[in-house]
Amino acid sequence: MSYVYRQLGGYVHNKAAQWPNGPEGFSSIQRLTDGDDVLTARRWARILASYSTPNRMRSIVELAITVLPLIMLWTAAWFTFSLGYAWASLLIAALAAGFLVRLFMIQHDCGHGTFFAGRAANDWVGRVIGVLTLTPYDCWRRSHAVHHATTGNLDRRGTGDLDTLTVREYRARSWWGRLKYRLYRHPLIMFGIGPAYLFLLQQRLPVGLMRAGWQPWVSTMTTNLAIIAIVAALTWLIGIEAFLFVHLPTTVLAATIGVWLFYIQHQFEHTTWERDENWNLHHAALLGSTHYELPALLRWFTANIGIHHVHHLCSRIPYYRLPRVLRDHPELRDVGHITLLQSFRCVRLVLWDETQRRLVSFRDIRNRGLQDAAPDLAGPSL
Repeated sequence: MSYVYRQLGGYVHNKAAQWPNGPEGFSSIQRLTDGDDVLTARRWARILASYSTPNRMRSIVELAITVLPLIMLWTAAWFTFSLGYAWASLLIAALAAGFLVRLFMIQHDCGHGTFFAGRAANDWVGRVIGVLTLTPYDCWRRSHAVHHATTGNLDRRGTGDLDTLTVREYRARSWWGRLKYRLYRHPLIMFGIGPAYLFLLQQRLPVGLMRAGWQPWVSTMTTNLAIIAIVAALTWLIGIEAFLFVHLPTTVLAATIGVWLFYIQHQFEHTTWERDENWNLHHAALLGSTHYELPALLRWFTANIGIHHVHHLCSRIPYYRLPRVLRDHPELRDVGHITLLQSFRCVRLVLWDETQRRLVSFRDIRNRGLQDAAPDLAGPSL
C-alpha cells in the first residue's frame, strides 16, 4: 500500500458503507480506512507541498486567456445587439458568462494567495477582478477564509456558507420559520432569485462584517465606486438598453453558475457535519467536500474547482495543479465523487440528519414522521 493510502486512513472512519458510488467507489474508500491515526496538517503539508508553488508565467497566461476572450465576447454581444440580433446577442452573452465564472475562480485563487507568489500581486489582481465579478475582494476573502476554517462545523455555521438546518432545528421552528427555510431552499430561490440578489444587491454592503472595522467598508465602497464608474462609462458609450441587455444576462448567469458550484461542493448526501467537540478540519475537508467530476470543457470554465476536496485539504494549491494531484494520487478520485448527472439529485437535500448522519429531503422527514405515527394510528395490539 502506498504512503498516501496510509496517510489518508485515519480520516475516512469507515465511510465506505455509506458511499453512494457502488462497488467501485466502495473498494477505493475501503482502501483508505487502513489507518487509525488522524492525519495532521503537517503531514498533509508534506504530501501536498510540492503542488503549492504557483508558476508566474502560467498564471499570467491563465489570466490572459480568460480576460481577453471575455472582453471580445462582451463586445461581440453588444455589436450583435446593435445590429438587431437580440437573441444571437444573448447566446454570445451566455458564453461570456462562462469566462466570467472562470475569472471569479482566478479571484478565488488570489484570495487564497495561490495565483501569484507575492501577496501584493494576488491582492491587487483580486481587487481589480472583484469589480468585474461584483464581489468586494477583501470582504469576500475574509468570509471565505472563515468558510474554510469552519466547514462542516455545526456550531460555527453562518459565515461564507449556505444556511443548513438540522432536522431537529427545523422541527423546533414555528410554521413561519419552517416556511421561510423552505422558501430559502427552494430551487427557484436558491438558483434563480438568490444569485442575482447576492451579487447585485447583497454584496454592495459588507454583510456579515458590518462590525469588523473600517476595512470591509473600504473594500466594499471602493468596489462599488469602481463599478459605478464603469457602468456610467459604458452606458454613455453604448446606451443603457444595450448595456443592460448584454451585461445583465452575462452577470446573472455567471452568478447562478457560481452559486450552483458552491452548493454542490458541500451539499451532497454523505457529506459530514460535526459538533465542535468532535470536529476536525482535515476530516471535514476530505469528507465534507465533493470531487465534482465535470466534462472537460466545463472543468476548464470552472477552473477545476470541482476537485474541491483536494482544494479544502490544501487551499494553497493553484487550480491548474489540482488535476495533477489526482493523477499522482488516484486514491483521492473516488472520495466524495459525484458526476454532473448525480449532482442534480442533490437539490432536494436540505436538512442534516444527525441520527442518520446524512443530508435528507423534506419528503424524507415527512415519510419518517408518517412511519413513526403508524403504530399509534393502528391502535393497541391485542
